[in-house]
Amino acid sequence: MFLYKTIVFLPLIGALIAGILGRQIGAKASEYVTTGLMALTAILSWYVFVTVALGDPGALPVHVNILRWMQSGGIDVSWSLRIDTLTAVMLIVVNTVSTLVHVYSMGYMHTDPHRPRFFAYLSFFTFAMLMLVTSDNLLQMFFGWEGVGLASYLLIGFWYTRPSANAAAIKAFVVNRVGDFGFMLGIAGAFVLFGSINFDVIFASAQSMASGQGAQASDTLINFAGHSLTRGGAVTLVCLLLFMGAMGKSAQFLLHTWLPDAMEGPTPVSALIHAATMVTAGVFLVARMSPVFELSHDALTVVTIVGAITAFFAATVGLVQNDIKRVIAYSTCSQLGYMFVALGVGAYGAAVFHLFTHAFFKALLFLCAGSVIHAVDGEQDMRKMGGLRTHIPKTFWMMVIGTLAITGVGIPFTPIGFAGFFSKDVIIESTFASHSAVSGFAFTLLVIAALFTSFYSWRLIFMTFFNAPRASHEVMHHVHESPRVMLVPLYILAIGAVLAGVIFEGHFFGEAYQEFWKGALFTLPENKLVEEFHHVPLLVSVSPFLAMVIGFLIAYQFYIRSPETPKRLAAQHRVLYEFLLNKWYFDELYDFLFVRSSKAFGRWLWQRVDVGVIDHYGPNGFAARVMDITNRVVRWQTGYLYHYAFAMMLGIAAFFTWMMLGSSV
Repeated sequence: MFLYKTIVFLPLIGALIAGILGRQIGAKASEYVTTGLMALTAILSWYVFVTVALGDPGALPVHVNILRWMQSGGIDVSWSLRIDTLTAVMLIVVNTVSTLVHVYSMGYMHTDPHRPRFFAYLSFFTFAMLMLVTSDNLLQMFFGWEGVGLASYLLIGFWYTRPSANAAAIKAFVVNRVGDFGFMLGIAGAFVLFGSINFDVIFASAQSMASGQGAQASDTLINFAGHSLTRGGAVTLVCLLLFMGAMGKSAQFLLHTWLPDAMEGPTPVSALIHAATMVTAGVFLVARMSPVFELSHDALTVVTIVGAITAFFAATVGLVQNDIKRVIAYSTCSQLGYMFVALGVGAYGAAVFHLFTHAFFKALLFLCAGSVIHAVDGEQDMRKMGGLRTHIPKTFWMMVIGTLAITGVGIPFTPIGFAGFFSKDVIIESTFASHSAVSGFAFTLLVIAALFTSFYSWRLIFMTFFNAPRASHEVMHHVHESPRVMLVPLYILAIGAVLAGVIFEGHFFGEAYQEFWKGALFTLPENKLVEEFHHVPLLVSVSPFLAMVIGFLIAYQFYIRSPETPKRLAAQHRVLYEFLLNKWYFDELYDFLFVRSSKAFGRWLWQRVDVGVIDHYGPNGFAARVMDITNRVVRWQTGYLYHYAFAMMLGIAAFFTWMMLGSSV
């Protein structure tokens, strides 16, 4: 039990030491303390993964009570840790990537004078994420959920002297609050429906509804928050509200706009947020709540549709972006769409499998992008790069490995392939095999997104590393390979990008599925996707491979053999190009609908209510009236003696008049 507490609280200890004592102990000591504690946390997490997920730990889940948190009415919440296979998977994903980001940051941020604060934020971010993935109830999960949101705000806006960084941090915070509002309502709805927010109680009630009397119970009318709903309708409502929270954190379509702007933070932050931590929180939430989501076909259909649209939308935008980090950011958004499609069709293991492999190759891509930016003195525009493969060959080959993984390079029907080849193919095949009402729609969009992913990923490689250099001679003269402290994390992540898929496919979504998950993910008896995805038509099985090859060939033709073709096509299809370059104009649309209207409403309140009412009739108005009276009285103070004598005579006359009239009465 002490082991689990140690894993969760070591990052918090590191954050407190660096945050409170950073100036006293110095930047180097802050780096070593936080990174050392994170490394120990990662090692312990792998031990837990081996014993819990791959071993036989006994009864699961394991509950580790820390303290009684809240007891009010029907709410009885303890702060405790829930350890099962899903938790173990998230522990190694979060802590491994976070440790490597800490190590990488020692080189990337070595000239920044505020390193103690940066490393404190990184460790606090990790602690908040660990609180989220080890939570034993919805309220505790929300505590970690908000902690991650706060830490991301601090990290995105770390360079607070940049107006763009401040704007991006505020945008991330506000957009996530929209999703979090739905999450809060979902927590309240779960309490009303199940009488508890503890996972064990919720899951037991949900599984009893899925049992023999579940079909009848789903049509039973209940009083839900003062309204008559069927039990099935109430479950759907709760699931959709929880999914609204997941959409915000995982940047799904309509709540996605904060994610690309998060690139304003330092590149290690981008790797931490986009690869393994914050953006996967929504996927984790739906996977954790699989016993409830399995009861609502309508909610799962919505999850599938939103995920498929996100995968397609983000891939289209990534086709034309020129900022190297933004290309990878939209790639993250698209890959998250794949995960939600898998959740929506009931392939929960496949979704978490892609989350697992994605952490390695996406962190690798972001850190490689940081290595490129570091080499070219902070430049991020790929149009000003080119020809870098001979100058930074180690970074080049690591980024090629990440690209091979994300595009799903492998040989069909063999155990030969990179990580994305296994996890992405499983999702696409499971989507087709699900035979849901929207499976064809989702399958089509995912295959198209796979083709686009291959195109923009190789476009990034070709524009950055091939052809003649487009940077100035002075910049190219100073291009240099990153130091070893930045390259070692790339090597480790590259190993995961190569081997994670082939090693763990059978565990996450294969023959060892039940033995591996040990009940951490719940599916209804009629959900046979683990077996059925093996029997899809041949064309379905090879469609991701074909999409990958076609995307590569088009990118090669456009950016190696005929570099003028993209410019010509952009000029010929200017409207479409501008539409994609401006991200479907969502930022402009939201600015018009929400930002400008909110500012206009705020100005109206200020002018009409604050100035016109509160200032005029409230405290300010009262003070103004006092000043008016004072000013009138002050006018009587003329300084002339005869004025004062005359005033005294009037006063005496008035006094005697009052006395005489009063006595006569």
